[in-house]
This record gives sequence, C-alpha cells and structure tokens, in this order.
Amino acid sequence: MIRLRRVLVLSVTLVALLAGAADAWTRIPATVFATLPDGAAHPEGITADADGNIYVATFEATKPAGTPGEMFVFNHSGRLLRRVVIPGSDSKLLDLAFHPTTGALLVIDFGHQRVLRVDPFTGANTPFTQLPPTAGPNVLTFDKLGNVYISDSFNGTIWRTGPLGGAAVAWKTDTLLAPNGVPPFGANGLAFNKAESILFVANTSTDTIVQIQVRPGYVAGAATEFTNSVNGGDGLIIDGDDNLWIAANQADEIVVVDPTGRAIAKLGDFDGLDEQGRPVNLLFPASLVHHGNFIYVTNLAIDLRLFGHNTIDAQWAAEVKRYTISRLPATIPPVRGLK
Repeated sequence: MIRLRRVLVLSVTLVALLAGAADAWTRIPATVFATLPDGAAHPEGITADADGNIYVATFEATKPAGTPGEMFVFNHSGRLLRRVVIPGSDSKLLDLAFHPTTGALLVIDFGHQRVLRVDPFTGANTPFTQLPPTAGPNVLTFDKLGNVYISDSFNGTIWRTGPLGGAAVAWKTDTLLAPNGVPPFGANGLAFNKAESILFVANTSTDTIVQIQVRPGYVAGAATEFTNSVNGGDGLIIDGDDNLWIAANQADEIVVVDPTGRAIAKLGDFDGLDEQGRPVNLLFPASLVHHGNFIYVTNLAIDLRLFGHNTIDAQWAAEVKRYTISRLPATIPPVRGLK
C-alpha cells in the first residue's frame, strides 16, 4: 500500500512536470484542411479572399513543357469549389495574392518570369509585369500605396511595380538576398512590418531573415541580417504584434520570432504519411496565410533530388500520393521565461 502510494505521488509529479514543459514550448500540430484532387501535386502559393475561400497554386516542375498552371479554390471548410486552369501559363506557379486596392488576383508564373492578372473563376489572364529571363520570381507583397514587391530568388533582388503593374524596377539588390546554399533559392517570402519601416525577406538558401530599412517615400535602405538559423525559411507573414511567422521548409515547422528576432514558438512537425499517402502534420511547408482563427499552410512535399539535393525529407516526399493544405490555430503558446 505504501509502495502504491509512492508510485501515485511520482506519477502525479511527473504529469505536473510534463504539463509545465508543454506550456513552455507547445509544438501545436498541423491538421489537414484540404486535399488536392487526384493528379494534382505540389501546392505552393496560398491566399484567401474576403469570404474566407482559400486559393492555392501548384508548382509542378516535372510536367511537360507547355502544360498550363493550375490553382485550386476551397471553401472555409476545405471543400473544393473549383479547379482553375490558367491558359498560357507555365505549370510552375508560385505565389498568388489579391491586390489590396484594385482587388485583382495576381499570380506568379515562375516558368515565364512574370506576374499575371488572373480571373479567379475562369483563369483568363493578362500580363501584370514581366521580369528579366534570368529572374526567379517567387513571392508578392504590397505597401499601403498599393505598390507591388516581388522577390527574385535567383538574382537576389526585390522588384517593384505600381498598383497597375507595367515595367518593374529593381528596388533592392543585395548579396544577402542572393542564393548560396540548399535549397538554391535566395530571396523568398517577404512582408512589411506594421509601420512599413522594414521589409523582411527570407533567404531560403542561407537560413536567414534579412531586414531592409524603408526610408520615406518607400526608398530602399540598407539590408542587414535580422536573424539566422531558420532551416529553409520560405513563406512568411507578420501578425498584428509584428511577430514573424516563417515556414521552415527543411525543418517541417512554422517558426515564430518576435520583433527582436528571438524565437517564441515552433509549431507543427513531420509525422510520416497516412494510409492515403498524405503528409501527416507538415512536409516541406512553403507558404502560409492567416485568415480568421487559423494559419493555412501549403505542403509542397517536393523531392529535392530532382534538383540534385538529397535532403532528409526527399525520400518521404517521393512517396507522397496525395497533396495537402494544413492549418494551425493562429495562437502562440506561452513560453516560460518570456517577459
């Protein structure tokens, strides 16, 4: 009886210790929000409309030349509303976003180094801006005046156009934005802080987040390293407290850092494949968007051996049969010792 009482006391103590540790650094899992239909693969860019519908573009690098790109639209419960083919585009699409002032849906046609203005129902499109043939356009963002900023992962450049598009100008080029590692993409996800005094840019290849000072009139200032060791930083968004939520595509997690660059949360993980061959939790998370109470994340799940790199998740990615969009609660768990 005495021995049993001691066991119970030890068990309660252990549970209390574990509960305290969980409160300090809770790795909230991502759950499946939606599954792409059969034959569709590698969801990459993601955005939401005012009604909470989620739009996803696919990056299908192995499709035959001339195959048009596609996007998929899901309602707030994850039901597929429509599959939209974008005529004349390349099958390798990346980011997409609704322009905050004109309402136009802009889609990055990576294979043709351009941005398209796309009808969200029919896929009919017109050119928005064309970048040089050496460019690797990746992600879009906007300032409060409606100017459009486009990260160029190959040239280490941020391009800018006016709200209606047209010729793009090189807003900022810097070695900190250039590719120098694996995956071989430099400047990637980008977003302004609330004051629009800094543009943050993820460099996927160097595991860094770069900060570009923004001078009055949206003139680019100096680029410096903001924080480091985000393993494969890809898409990023910034919340109302100026915290950065970063998709770490080589760590299969979402890393949240505060305005000083300190990590305050790591969310999600990779937990294998389910019986349908779908990623459980996260696998090569590429882009994320906040809508309502959730963060929605695309699982690119691409085998980087196709590009000459045998990464730790490459073989898992090769075994994926169905591709998914995940979601997480848009909350940051409490961290012990955070003041």
